[in-house]
Amino acid sequence: MKLEDKIAIVTGGASGFGKAIAETYAREGARVMVADINGQGAREVANGIGASAAHIACDVAKKGDVEAMVAEAVKAFGGLDIMVNNAGYTHRNQSLMNIGEEEFDRIFAVNVKAIYLATLAAVPEMEKRGGGVIINTASTAGVRPRPGLTWYNGSKGAAIVLTKSMAAELAPRKIRVCAINPVIGETGMLELFMGVPDTPENRAKFVATIPLGRMSRPSDIANAALFLADPASEFITGVALEVDGGRCV
Repeated sequence: MKLEDKIAIVTGGASGFGKAIAETYAREGARVMVADINGQGAREVANGIGASAAHIACDVAKKGDVEAMVAEAVKAFGGLDIMVNNAGYTHRNQSLMNIGEEEFDRIFAVNVKAIYLATLAAVPEMEKRGGGVIINTASTAGVRPRPGLTWYNGSKGAAIVLTKSMAAELAPRKIRVCAINPVIGETGMLELFMGVPDTPENRAKFVATIPLGRMSRPSDIANAALFLADPASEFITGVALEVDGGRCV
């Protein structure tokens, strides 16, 4: 029960990393608002968790949706201690010249602007509780970018820099800010990252670049998110934790 009496919001909570984080937090005693643009998916995850979870449909790139998400968490559970900005968006692996402006804007809206919007909404509520933790799901793409994902890589680089700057600025308010950098993983966006069909042969090409010999799993990221949110990690802030099987070594 490492998160007993803590209240968390997890965006992108309907599937993949977010679903695993929400379930892990609840198992460790937290009350969790599962937020996702896929409202039905968020509902199913929350129902699977039980009474300690609630759900909301939320486009993290829209200010009104984000403000409503935080307000609903406060209404349902009485406050906010942990904000996990996990929702993400990417373009298919391809030439940087082929990405249209609309898709570029959506990548930066979901991966970067959403952090800004969530911070504005969450920080005042965390201050009421004497502090809190913000965790941003970034990526090894922001540290060791692969060709074909340039604009996505840039958005995750921005998330890492934002994490570090936010950590420095919010420390006097007792709010810690950390990022998690997963390597390519077994999620719904896998084929977009690879840019080719998800076959054993194509997976092997990517796995060959990971020293520990496999892709990341939702449980890997959830365990990292638990570690960073745990009050036992109270002296850790500003880190971008690579959960990557050695990819960035």
